[in-house]
Amino acid sequence: QVQLVESGGGLVQAGESRRLSCKASGSIFGVHKMAWYRQGSGTERDLVASITTDGTTQYRDSVRGRFTITRDNIRNRVYLQMNNLKEADTGTYYCYANLQAYEGSRLSSQTDYWGRGTRITVSP
Repeated sequence: QVQLVESGGGLVQAGESRRLSCKASGSIFGVHKMAWYRQGSGTERDLVASITTDGTTQYRDSVRGRFTITRDNIRNRVYLQMNNLKEADTGTYYCYANLQAYEGSRLSSQTDYWGRGTRITVSP
C-alpha cells in the first residue's frame, strides 16, 4: 500500500524559512510528477509547486523566487524549501505524487496519491 507522509509543518514568523519533506513509501515501481499543494481556510487546494522526474519545475506566481521544490528520485522524496514566508502562505500543505505501484505481479496504471497534509502557520 502506497503512503505519502509529510513533515516540517509548524508555526513560523513572517520572514522566516521552513523546509517541508514528503516521503512516498510502499510497493512503488516509479514516481512521475511530485508536487506540493496548499489549502487555506475556506479555500480550494491550489498548486504551489511541482517537479517532474527530469527536474522540470513549476511554481505559482505568489511563491516564485521564494520557494524551491526538489526531489530525491532514489528515495522517493520531495522537498519544499520556503523562504521569506508571508502570512498569505498560511495553510495546510499537501504532498502529491503520480506514480505506478506493484499490484502483486502486475503494475498499476499511473495513479494520483495524496498525503494527509502538514500545517504551516505564518504569524506577523
